[in-house]
Amino acid sequence: MDYRVEKDSLGEVLVPSDKLWGAQTQRALNNFRISGEVLPTVFLESLIRVKKACALSNKNLGVLSPETSDAIIDSCNEVLEKGMWDQFPIDFIQTGSGTQTNMNANEVLANLSNIRLGGKLGEYSKVHPNDHVNKGQSSNDVIPTAMYVSVAFSLKHDLFPSLEKFIQALELKADEFKEVLKIGRTHLQDAVPMSMGQEFSTFATQLRGVYERLKAFFPSLTRLPIGGTAVGTGLNSHPQFAREVCRALSKEVGINFSPVENKFSRISAHDEIVLLSGLLRTLATVLIKISNDLRFYGSGPRCGLGELILPANEPGSSIMPGKVNPTQFEAMVQGCLLVIGNDVGITSGGFYGGQFNLNTAKPLMIYLIHKSIQILSNLMESVTEKAIKGIRVNENKLKECLEKSLMLATALTPKIGYDKASKIAQKAYKEDKTIKQVVLELGLFSEEELESLLDVRRMAFPHAQGKE
Repeated sequence: MDYRVEKDSLGEVLVPSDKLWGAQTQRALNNFRISGEVLPTVFLESLIRVKKACALSNKNLGVLSPETSDAIIDSCNEVLEKGMWDQFPIDFIQTGSGTQTNMNANEVLANLSNIRLGGKLGEYSKVHPNDHVNKGQSSNDVIPTAMYVSVAFSLKHDLFPSLEKFIQALELKADEFKEVLKIGRTHLQDAVPMSMGQEFSTFATQLRGVYERLKAFFPSLTRLPIGGTAVGTGLNSHPQFAREVCRALSKEVGINFSPVENKFSRISAHDEIVLLSGLLRTLATVLIKISNDLRFYGSGPRCGLGELILPANEPGSSIMPGKVNPTQFEAMVQGCLLVIGNDVGITSGGFYGGQFNLNTAKPLMIYLIHKSIQILSNLMESVTEKAIKGIRVNENKLKECLEKSLMLATALTPKIGYDKASKIAQKAYKEDKTIKQVVLELGLFSEEELESLLDVRRMAFPHAQGKE
């Protein structure tokens, strides 16, 4: 491999001659061989958009010459259009401020800009990584700014659409099954009748609640610390720099960004990311509950509950012919458990990483929050299409369970009292009979009266007549 010699404050570094990065990026590659994984592409895209907005703002404010600014802006566009993410190879486990990744972007953009202006790779005679690309900036405000921009973008374009589709699919099933009666279950034991539609409407309502909280929280992610530079004071940046950058980013990304009032707060701490992770953890717990309920309702098909018929997506066993498993819901449970684990890492990054005027766990928090958003978004897309939409009810099994349930005795308590109804349920259980059979044998009600009392639809919708 051919190399070129580049220099930084520590001396000379050999950089592969075909790479756009420079000395500091190469040092990071040599020093941080940890996880083998880089920061998410959506974050890197946002970082380049931040650099583009900074160059445009410095041009408008007269801080950089139009020639220099335009070269940087054009280089940003080239990286974005060509997807040159192979030029951003640094491990996400690096310095806690993300300085290596910031300098990686500065060096790539400076080299591209120098070539545009007739210079050579690694010389930086026309556009310098620090003096020009990083003008009015610090890693300490650029990296969290890109973090908030990328997270807001991912929520708007990935998580929210996937969550809305998932909720809508559940709501359609709730409507489809609204008159399908079944036995409720509490403590994993038989309870009074309800409808399958009520089950699905509960799932949808749970998710809708989390969704509303996420949307209410979203604006807090749009207030950016750019312009705070090293600690939040704004040293070496133009007084209007933050406002100009946020204006440019709003136009570039399609989200209304504004400077945060206290820039110190979003450089020294990232409470908003911790809070968001908590909401994602809540979403994960709801999805696990839904997944477990649906795969248990679909258990069988003959020797389990078997009340729902789940779509058959692939063979379920390498040894048992004809076996089909609830793989989509098992995948959702695993993915959500990973999200819950990520929340521990993000929360720990929030308090272990924060000392004095800088949080030094930024790359970890960026990596984990984006992984959580990606996993949840992809899971909901997959389960909606491959599982929820194809769910059917097993009406014969539902009817059989309704007829056998001992908890139908609950409907008798207003007429005969709790103790007598309890004895009827115990007698039916011991003699393997239905509640109806035992009541008729005891002669407590006529068959016509009993049909009315044990009307399972009335039990599932006890207030329906009053609403009418």
